[in-house]
Amino acid sequence: MEVVSLTLDEARTRAGVLSSVSYSLDLDLTGPETFRSRTRVRFRSTVAETFLDLKGALAVSLVVNGEAVEAAYDGERVVLTGLSTGAFNEVEVTATLPCTTDGDGMHTFTDPVDGSRYVSAYLGMDNAAKVYACFDQNDLKAPFAVAVTADPADTVLANGAVVSHDAGRWVFATTPPIPPALLVVAAGPWHSVRWTAALDSGESLEFGWHARRSLAAELDRDADELRRTSEACFAHYADLIDEPYPFDSYDQVFVPGLNWGAQEMPGCVTYRDELLPRGAITDTQRAIRAVIIAHEMSHMWFGDSMTMTWWEDTWLQESFADYMGYRVAEAGAGFSDLRVEVEIGSKPWGYRSDARRSTHPVAPLAVDVPDVDTAATIFDGISYAKGGACLVQLAFWLGDEEFMAGVNRHLTRFRFANATLADFVESLAASSPKDVRGWVDAWLRRPGFDTVSVRRDGDVPVLEREGSRPHAFTVAGYDSALRLVGRKRVELGAEPLPLPEFAGLVVVPNAGGETFAALRLDPGSWEALSGGLSRLEDPLVRAVLWSATALRVRSRDLSADDYLDLVEAHLPAETRADIIEGVLAEARSVVIPQRVPASRAAGAVARVAAASAAGLAASADDEQRALAWAGALAATSADAGLLRGWLDADKVGVGIPLLPTTRWAAIVRLASLGEADARFIATERDLDGTVEGDLGALRALAARPSTSAKDAAWEAMLAPGVDNRRFGALASGMWIAEQAHLLRPYVTAYLAEAPALAIRGQAFAIEVGRAFPRIALDGGQLDALRAALAGDVPTILRRSWEDHFDDRE
Repeated sequence: MEVVSLTLDEARTRAGVLSSVSYSLDLDLTGPETFRSRTRVRFRSTVAETFLDLKGALAVSLVVNGEAVEAAYDGERVVLTGLSTGAFNEVEVTATLPCTTDGDGMHTFTDPVDGSRYVSAYLGMDNAAKVYACFDQNDLKAPFAVAVTADPADTVLANGAVVSHDAGRWVFATTPPIPPALLVVAAGPWHSVRWTAALDSGESLEFGWHARRSLAAELDRDADELRRTSEACFAHYADLIDEPYPFDSYDQVFVPGLNWGAQEMPGCVTYRDELLPRGAITDTQRAIRAVIIAHEMSHMWFGDSMTMTWWEDTWLQESFADYMGYRVAEAGAGFSDLRVEVEIGSKPWGYRSDARRSTHPVAPLAVDVPDVDTAATIFDGISYAKGGACLVQLAFWLGDEEFMAGVNRHLTRFRFANATLADFVESLAASSPKDVRGWVDAWLRRPGFDTVSVRRDGDVPVLEREGSRPHAFTVAGYDSALRLVGRKRVELGAEPLPLPEFAGLVVVPNAGGETFAALRLDPGSWEALSGGLSRLEDPLVRAVLWSATALRVRSRDLSADDYLDLVEAHLPAETRADIIEGVLAEARSVVIPQRVPASRAAGAVARVAAASAAGLAASADDEQRALAWAGALAATSADAGLLRGWLDADKVGVGIPLLPTTRWAAIVRLASLGEADARFIATERDLDGTVEGDLGALRALAARPSTSAKDAAWEAMLAPGVDNRRFGALASGMWIAEQAHLLRPYVTAYLAEAPALAIRGQAFAIEVGRAFPRIALDGGQLDALRAALAGDVPTILRRSWEDHFDDRE
């Protein structure tokens, strides 16, 4: 039975009767499988009865206003009765709670390299109550005083600066008011790089980067860059944002087993430690990591200080962080041309999300997000990628000065408080004479995306809009050799817009990526651009066109073969590694499983491998491109001799180092071809010796093309308490595009078993949804999915399944 999460009505009721909340939290993390949580919460109440959230406690004791009482506890909530409606109430809840390995709650991890144990509270929506008793909702923000007992060999990190510590006991400064879900504690023998930075205000701030002890070499390798990026982003935010940094220190921790890419915990950001890779780090990885650093830093203001009231305004923090992450990583930290990554990596996610039945406005109504489980489903490509793109369009339309004036007005008004869309609109409207409310209604309150098309009136291109939104963007015109002739900023509304100055030219609307819309080019422009895509000088225009082409494949305006034709014809000549990686990811993860019949999957994969081999051969003098091509070829080649040669030499044929991730991609590929048995995989795992090697071996074992291998992988996925990373690795190896016939019974098994797996927690339910068969499904299998959706499927998994169904229709 699925547990019902906190509802909007319950949250509104509780926020209406409680005020002046504060917490004192004491955690004992020394137990091997459980931990002790003692919460003292003070608050005022206008009613005699309410409830605290507390999930899965094994033992609970309760003291209310100094009197020990029997806890009325149902496994989800502690009911409080007899409260004072005049004076402050003080409630103390002491609980024993289980540690987890699925990234929801108090997560534990034992490092296979050195046996070190790490214990970290991974919270977020609906998870705080797995760690301590609280009023778990955004609009009951409170200051937190935290103390932790841990292994004497551990360092403990938390939201506040350390006030005192001795052997095994850490006390932290009380935080400003923050939402309960944003508490963090991370304990373990961390390897740390710390420094004090002088701020423009004349004050100083303590910074730190931390990682597992076994990743000390990697943290030291990247420490200078991580410090430069952190300081540069921080300084740029100080220039952009009027409000000072809201917290007393700034730690950043690479943690094991985190379900999200990163989490914006105030004063102590957590990142999945895959962002600190072994071996060399590529330029694309460095740029994306910088964007994530800037994204999470933006949350210190957008989400942590100014916090949405309820989850319908998720965009108020995530869209802004998406927008600011790219903006500040480029303008502040100096990572150039990041708009290319937006077009090739981020916006396609937004377009896919916006084309499904589950589409929703960037800013939906509160009643359309009736509970927290529903809220979890809108942490998607609309709230992130589309929302970020909408803010790009808003800033371009308003002008940056007026846009930032409205943003700063908003952040100042709601420092350490809660806000809504209406509040943001009021702040913008006070800073601009334009019709901000009309823009917001068109862009943020309506789902879907418009199409910007080009037709010809004689030789004159005419822009037209299918949809209802105003668009401001750049148009680029090219001659027949695809040399840039001119660019022009335009505003497109309901009326067609002729461009006589571009008569006879090849035309690309939205050449700067300023708006969020599908593109439909006139036949002459499409013919020229599809024939000469790789000759276009501007990488941003190339990225815009690749993204637009992928969207046409999704809408079945172009076939998968058309897309692969372009990949083979143009991608080997591409000079940008991020475009190479983005296009290949689209081909392998979207186009082939969703648009290529199972009987033709092997041929489609072979086409990607051929393009990768050609690209690798053309990249001998460019290590970054070669690394991108090598990773793709390792995952798609059917040449077992080539892949074994790479493994033996520990480098690819052109002398490029074989990254650990590429090495495991080659091993998994050999296993899927029947060219790597269990003994070979075990040898490689032992040589690696890290958690990445353990997970790579699981993927390889699951990829083998035999019923016995698939049976073993499936049983391991169903094992009670399987941790999140192992589950994801097994699923990744399980579904191989060329093995669709072998996998038929496991598709059936997945549809039958997944709902029971998904009730473990929100983040694990997302992981179960990600484990959906990444292979072509035939009509009968789609009918089975439709029938499964008619049954009892948990909210988060249902959203995932509906999306997968829509992607294949």
